Amino acid sequence: IRQCLQCKHSNKSNQSSFEFESFFICSICLETFTKTVVILPWQHNLCRKCANDIFQASNPYLPTRGGSVTSGGRLRCQSCRHEVVLDRHGFYRLQRNRLVENIIDMFKQESTRTEEQAMCQEHEEKEINIHCVTHSVPTCSMCKVFGAHQDCEVAPLKSMYQTQKTELTNGIAMMVGNNDRIQGIISQLKETGQTIENGRRQKSQVCEKKRDLNLKLAAKYKEHLERSCRTVETVIIDQTKYVFHSTSHLEKVELGYEVMDHYTVNSWREGRALRNIDFISGRKSWQ
Repeated sequence: IRQCLQCKHSNKSNQSSFEFESFFICSICLETFTKTVVILPWQHNLCRKCANDIFQASNPYLPTRGGSVTSGGRLRCQSCRHEVVLDRHGFYRLQRNRLVENIIDMFKQESTRTEEQAMCQEHEEKEINIHCVTHSVPTCSMCKVFGAHQDCEVAPLKSMYQTQKTELTNGIAMMVGNNDRIQGIISQLKETGQTIENGRRQKSQVCEKKRDLNLKLAAKYKEHLERSCRTVETVIIDQTKYVFHSTSHLEKVELGYEVMDHYTVNSWREGRALRNIDFISGRKSWQ
């Protein structure tokens, strides 16, 4: 059972190590990244030389300067066939994967440091071949037998190297996964910001159109009101002119009939004659 578990652990470690190492290999030239690592929008990594070659092959008619395309064009990933449109700066606008570059620098520094410290400091003639678990430092077998690490817990250097390498690999893989998630979140935030900016721009346009419509409506209302006032004034003036014109044709009453004294008739004599008339009744005449 122990052998099976060790075999399973070894296979898992080898698989993790293979995935970790493949992360630092260019998918085009299949060589380990040296310094400049270009990351595509879909999180694929390329060395700058391969990115330049792919870009020139995809855009053969674009002008070049010093062997590099300097104007905009397209770049298609040879692994997933996705395509990205670049501006006038060409593939130089692509972002560099600083995380992978920093990890490569760390490994280079660690390799150089390991080569420099291959011999024990206490026993310069002895190679470092064990690891002190108590103090977490590499040392030699002489330090364990006769030196300062006699009472310490030690382990073979290769097994500790493999264990720490596995832990470091898992930690880096987790960092890479977190970096991918962070890049995805950043992309979503950029899209959200763009959506908000578009909404703000559309809102500004709608407000501008509404303000223009209100101004036009106010101008139309003022024009209609002025036209109505002019119409009312015209009607009043026309009615006034009509009244004046109608009254000018009426006949004026002539003066001179206020005193009627010169039209009097004296009928005194006629009245007196009528009163003196003596009428004879008819009965007496028949008698």
